[in-house]
Amino acid sequence: MPFLLRVTSNHLPASTIEPAPHTSARARVVTGALLGGTMLLGVPAIVTRLSGAHPGTIAEIGIFGLGILTAAFILGSAAEAAQKDISRALALAFLAFIAVLPEYAVDLYFAWRAGDDIQYAHYAAANMTGGNRLLVGLGWPMVLAIFYWRGRRASMTLHLPRRVSLEVTVLAAATVYSFVLPLKGDISLADTAALGALFVLYLWLAGRHPVEEPELEGPAEVLAGLPTRWRRLAVAVLFLWAGGVILASSEPFAEALVRTGEEFGIDEFLLVQWLAPLASESPEFLAAGYLVYRGAADAGMTALISSKVNQWTLLIASLPVAFAVSSRSLGALPMDARQTEEVFLTAAQSAFALTLLLQLRLSPLRAIPLAGLFLAQLVMPQSGVRYGFAFAYLALALFMLVKDGRHLPSIVRWSVMSEHPPG
Repeated sequence: MPFLLRVTSNHLPASTIEPAPHTSARARVVTGALLGGTMLLGVPAIVTRLSGAHPGTIAEIGIFGLGILTAAFILGSAAEAAQKDISRALALAFLAFIAVLPEYAVDLYFAWRAGDDIQYAHYAAANMTGGNRLLVGLGWPMVLAIFYWRGRRASMTLHLPRRVSLEVTVLAAATVYSFVLPLKGDISLADTAALGALFVLYLWLAGRHPVEEPELEGPAEVLAGLPTRWRRLAVAVLFLWAGGVILASSEPFAEALVRTGEEFGIDEFLLVQWLAPLASESPEFLAAGYLVYRGAADAGMTALISSKVNQWTLLIASLPVAFAVSSRSLGALPMDARQTEEVFLTAAQSAFALTLLLQLRLSPLRAIPLAGLFLAQLVMPQSGVRYGFAFAYLALALFMLVKDGRHLPSIVRWSVMSEHPPG
């Protein structure tokens, strides 16, 4: 989610930074109505789950998908407001945990079910690779498109702050490691240890950076402006409600996706790969787009890069744990030939996306191939074609590395500094 890492006032142009006004009574009423209405949208998911009703696979996808969508929105607002009450270091760890819930609920369910029925391992890889490719192939170009449309700029190059060097460095390490997974043909607890350690290192390095007052907007701003007692109560209620909706929705939503494929002759792998991430990633895309629209394009882009780091470390690290607990063994989560292809393709896309950021800027010349290759995959999902796309990504990544690789030492150096030079 975009609130995970350092979306702060330091990301905003000076002209857009103003003292935060006290929230008005009207703003509090409107926000309360918005959050209350959003919570009501999750009621059908809870009622359907508790009643044991089965209104049909398509209806269940709609009901439980909407539940996950609304829970993600509520979690985002509540977690941003919670930064007023917890320390910086604790905020990073806590928000990292909260951030994974909407995106990963379905994926962790599939990994858990694979402990009893190994065919569900197929779907765990589908959801993980789909979410990652959607975030990069659609989310990053979306930011640049809104950036240009909002400013009607002669120059479409989006420059990123040097503090994003940390995300680029961690993403580089995770991407290099990710190529080990298709070579092994599984995701094991050893991968959990490696990627989990990388994510913890990420939090530690981020925590060394200067404490910055978060720039809150919308519902989070209004919640943060409440008296302390009422703010904490409101945040606690929102967390509990969203968590309950996610618990009620993740299993039936995942099973409905599989049944829909079986009933209508649609590839279940593709349904799990693209439809489920669309539900969980939509609030993230909307929040990043809103940041860009209000003049904080670098903040919106930084948020999506942070999310990619999160998903390419913590998500992968969590899957073998769910599988091991469910299967009551230390065995690895296996990958068949298709899953291996999908992970390899996702790692290749990650490598190309990473090299586009070595100059800490994004332009149309860089974003167009990122979006084009992603969209082409959707209409050409065949096995041999997937490898073709993967090697195309790698060829482009090699070209960009030769072109911009001289910037890599500076990126790594800036990533471990607790203070960044201006620029």
